[in-house]
Amino acid sequence: MLPTENRLRRREDFATAVRRGRRAGRPLLVVHLRSGATNPHAPGESAPPTRAGFVVSKAVGVAVVRNKVKRRLRHLVRDRLTELPPGSLVVVRALPGAGDADHAQLARDLDAALQRLLGGGTR
Repeated sequence: MLPTENRLRRREDFATAVRRGRRAGRPLLVVHLRSGATNPHAPGESAPPTRAGFVVSKAVGVAVVRNKVKRRLRHLVRDRLTELPPGSLVVVRALPGAGDADHAQLARDLDAALQRLLGGGTR
C-alpha cells in the first residue's frame, strides 16, 4: 500500500501533473511527471514528499480487473518513490492492455517511462 503522505488525491493536483508535467507513453501505461517545487529546501522547510495518483478507466476492464491493476501499480510506484525528486507529482494512467498484463510487464513499462522522464532515455 502507498503511504498516506505519498497519495495524490485532489483533482487540482492530478490536473497539474497532467497539464504541466512531462509525459512518457508505453504500450501499457502513460506516466505524467511534474517535477518538485522550484525551491524544495527553502529555509525552515523540509522537502515535500513525492505524491502519486492512478487513473484506471473502464476501458481497462471490469471492476475486479481495474482494482487489480491499481494495486499492482501502487506497489510498483511505492518501490520507486525514492528515485523521484522530492515534491514531484506522478500520475500513472493505465491503458486498455494493462488489464491483461502481468506484474513484470507493468514493471517493465513503468521503469522505461520513468527512466525516460528522469533523463535516462532517448526519444
